Amino acid sequence: MSVHGTKRDMAQGIDQRASAQIYQTLRRRIIVGDIPQGSRLAEMRIAEELEVSRIPLREAIPQLETDGFVQTLPRRGTMVSRWTTDQVHDLFDTRLALEPAAARRAATRIAAGAPMTELLRVQDESESEGRTGDQLGIANANTQYHQALVDTAQNGLMSSLMRATGGRMAWLFYLTRQRDAEVAHTEHREITEVLRSGNARLAEAVVYAHIEVGREPSLAALEAFLSAAD
Repeated sequence: MSVHGTKRDMAQGIDQRASAQIYQTLRRRIIVGDIPQGSRLAEMRIAEELEVSRIPLREAIPQLETDGFVQTLPRRGTMVSRWTTDQVHDLFDTRLALEPAAARRAATRIAAGAPMTELLRVQDESESEGRTGDQLGIANANTQYHQALVDTAQNGLMSSLMRATGGRMAWLFYLTRQRDAEVAHTEHREITEVLRSGNARLAEAVVYAHIEVGREPSLAALEAFLSAAD
């Protein structure tokens, strides 16, 4: 490889790391409301605030859009997404179509001897995070548990689809943070034990119920949030 090729690769690697860091920073600021829903993501101002060039910033925006945090609109530029009741229903319906099926498949694999080491590790980390009081950390950890659950099914497409919903899940978990985190941890432990038992149909039912029970509280929390924002 030529010297010029090596320098080019190094520069691309630096840009990718910078883009990933910008993505994480903007993701956090959007979730916690530092950048409000419906506001315009002004590239020049954001670049100045973060003290970065606009190139890695522009590279981070498509990932933010894929994960549901922003929308690029004609003649308006990049706008922070707004939560609506329809979007909450869409997220819950998507999860109900995916996670119970993944739980059924995961339980079947576990009954056949597949490991659940990663799920147990993530569960422990989630419970540890819950004791810190860091609401964003708790929301992210909750999301990671559900991702690990789907990953246990060992279906690459299911895992990919789940990752595509992860940003929206963490964001909504944060908006509904007044819900008791210990209740979620208790239900996660129940899910893990059902998976360990290898009972595929029960695993499917328990995960379905765990998701669906959060729909109405999430809608109520969103309504309260939108009312306070008006």
